[in-house]
Amino acid sequence: MSELLLALSGVRKTYPPTVHSTQRFRAFLQILARGRSAGGSTVLQDIDFEVRRGESLALIGANGAGKSTLLKIITGVLAPSDGSVERHGSQAALLELGAGFDPEYTGLENLRLNAALLGLSRREVDEKLDDILAFADIGASIHEPVKHYSSGMVVRLGFAIVASVSPDLLITDEILAVGDESFQKKCIRWIENYLNRGGTLLMVSHNMYQVQKLCRHALWLDGGKPRAMGDVFDVTQSYLAWHERKDARESGHATAHAGAEGYSVQAMHIVSGQDGEPALDMGEDLTVRLSLRSPDGRAPVALVGIVRADGTPVYGVASDHDGVVLRQADDGDYVAEICFRDLPLLPGGYVLRGHAMDPEGLRLFDTVEVNFTVKGRSRELGLIRLRHDWRV
Repeated sequence: MSELLLALSGVRKTYPPTVHSTQRFRAFLQILARGRSAGGSTVLQDIDFEVRRGESLALIGANGAGKSTLLKIITGVLAPSDGSVERHGSQAALLELGAGFDPEYTGLENLRLNAALLGLSRREVDEKLDDILAFADIGASIHEPVKHYSSGMVVRLGFAIVASVSPDLLITDEILAVGDESFQKKCIRWIENYLNRGGTLLMVSHNMYQVQKLCRHALWLDGGKPRAMGDVFDVTQSYLAWHERKDARESGHATAHAGAEGYSVQAMHIVSGQDGEPALDMGEDLTVRLSLRSPDGRAPVALVGIVRADGTPVYGVASDHDGVVLRQADDGDYVAEICFRDLPLLPGGYVLRGHAMDPEGLRLFDTVEVNFTVKGRSRELGLIRLRHDWRV
């Protein structure tokens, strides 16, 4: 079994009531007398998990679920109200934007200070300085005070410092949500190489595609409690299905994604099926033809998914999952066909969704939808038919 880097047992976090001055004073006295205050708001409870060397774990959940608080407890910024946190090996964390940077110091001064806090000697910083500056790519701004930096520049510098250290455990909180697209792709490539070298990742993200791309396991927090933990695809798909149901309840129907400039879906249609609104018999092949456009001559990634008419996800797959590169047609568009053999969907209404993504499979740019119907004489329940045999 690989080396244990992090272990949490029975972790709970409760904030004392501090709305009024009398509550703050009472909480202060209670903490002095017995180490904790009565009442308050519990934001985390019943947190138990381990992270071993070489693993990658994502923390997912809606806003306010307790993800960032949990990361602060893991990194020692906050102390748990109950439970224990066991840490081994070196850690590096990218949490709140600009955390650990002195706004009055220049970028270079903050670089040297943070690198020293992460364990690099002055000589090691000097040896790595050119690589750090090249990764951050903020030019002459490195000599300006950090208070003059944009949010993207702060993230660039922070990630470049961490990348130079290559810690045993890397902890991140939505760092890829800030910064331009080219830097996000650079970070993704670095994290993939870091994991391939045996690194360990603990990340928070609302981007489920990034989570599935970078992590093997996931923990879903809901209202401060673990709702599901395990294989990243099982957990994220449950989480997305929960969101689909929530959105459907709030809007009364499933909503389509808005298109965006850049990589786009020019056409998508079902080759098989009948005239008019496509209709297929249960068990028939479903063949889909896609035509995608690229703004820069690079082949985009095609993502094809099937959802039930009420928005419940059924299945999705991207061309890069299967190592497929789209072919460029004579008109310059990129085309492909995908065939779902012996479609096991039960009779009902469905929606086929086609998405255009960048070549790195990092960002979704455009979405089109095609409604279709599956016909058949069946009283089976659910979404798909599972082959089975009765034995009596």
